[in-house]
Amino acid sequence: MRTAYSVETVRAAERELMARLPEGALMQRAAAGLAAACADLLGRVYGRRVVLLVGSGDNGGDALFAGARLARRGAGVTAVLLAPERAHGGGLTALRRAGGRTVAPGGAEELIERADLLLDGIVGIGGKGGLRPDAARLAEVAERSRAAVVAVDLPSGVDADTGEVRGAAVRADLTVTFGTHKPGLLIDPAREYAGSVRLVDIGLALPDEAELEALQHADVRRLLPVPTGESDKYRRGVVGIAAGSARYPGAAVLAVYGALRGGAGAVRYVGPAGDAVIARFPETLVSDRGPEHAGRVQAWVVGPGAGDDASAVGEVLASDVPVLIDADGLRLADRDAVRARTAPTLMTPHAGEAAALLGVPREEVEGARLASARELAGRYDATVLLKGSTTLVADAGGGAVRVNPTGTAWLATAGSGDVLSGLAGSLLASGLSALDAGSVGAYLHGLAGRFAADGAPVGAHDVAEAVPAAWRDVRDA
Repeated sequence: MRTAYSVETVRAAERELMARLPEGALMQRAAAGLAAACADLLGRVYGRRVVLLVGSGDNGGDALFAGARLARRGAGVTAVLLAPERAHGGGLTALRRAGGRTVAPGGAEELIERADLLLDGIVGIGGKGGLRPDAARLAEVAERSRAAVVAVDLPSGVDADTGEVRGAAVRADLTVTFGTHKPGLLIDPAREYAGSVRLVDIGLALPDEAELEALQHADVRRLLPVPTGESDKYRRGVVGIAAGSARYPGAAVLAVYGALRGGAGAVRYVGPAGDAVIARFPETLVSDRGPEHAGRVQAWVVGPGAGDDASAVGEVLASDVPVLIDADGLRLADRDAVRARTAPTLMTPHAGEAAALLGVPREEVEGARLASARELAGRYDATVLLKGSTTLVADAGGGAVRVNPTGTAWLATAGSGDVLSGLAGSLLASGLSALDAGSVGAYLHGLAGRFAADGAPVGAHDVAEAVPAAWRDVRDA
């Protein structure tokens, strides 16, 4: 599992380690890893033009020491000092001894435009807000240049803890981060600024509970519900789908499709789109008598394409089994009724739906995804799967938030969320917790989206069709 820790936790681990090491040893570890990553990116170091964008403090020191290592290998290295009086003294000395030189920001634009590699050491992980004007101007020139841009620990101008970008920031092709991932490297919008991320182990001792977790294939494989020789359709779990309307029958069909691919033994459908569902999936158990009279289920999915049918939402929320609420169900669900539930509840809003529930503009949710997911989970005492460019799953009880590492921009298509709701609901019915069902469902859904799209437009039904391939890919890894 990939983990990310807060700035406070990282700083504490660094202090503990530095107390046991010779002075400067930790920075040298970081600089060695940073220089190696830069060398790998350049391919050939000798004769290459490297420009360091250096701010004050240890982040700039890392860049200076790494630049010295590259200079000793024959690169032409120039450091642009944004705060000369506060630049890291030891790093400056090392760079100059290795043959590097320094310049003021005023003469840097031409250097940046001609560089093969730019090393962003302007602001460290403690930085807040966007870049100051001088640094912002250099970041803009860097983005226009042909040089590869490497960020030191984190792109300057993004928030390490939240992934927020509140002003100008450096856009990196590669971020070399030290000790552990930081939340901002895994969460949009900051993730878009980080490029590829390379983790350099510098020996930090970190606590067991992280700020963020990202499941990998091995983690998902351990959670997949796999039938045994004694399993029957009821032991594998029955998921109920209360979805669709006369206006949106396709939502019901797609939610059922996702549920059938999700590992449960049977799917019960309740709603006005029964004819459409049974025509497409004759194995579905269809009822028109409402959720209370549909028969036994181990979990419910309610809301996709439901229109204004609040009665079905109310009946499902009154049940004593896990419930997934999506789409129209989010608007129709009474918050007190959700909070009063004793069985797990998983809510799956996109940014617009989350904004409506929180009473804030959509842009606020998109710019502060981590805080929004946690806030919504707290308000509803429910697990929240916030869909989007980075999907987050925040548990009702707090703890590490899960960030989904799979997916593709092609998943931004009508009906994709309905497939996800059915898939995650089926995993709920098979016995996974709300946190695990949401995380595994998002992982498989994102992987299926990649397989189905393969770089081209894709429909929601294609995503559902690709879920078995995603499942096999995880199982056989």
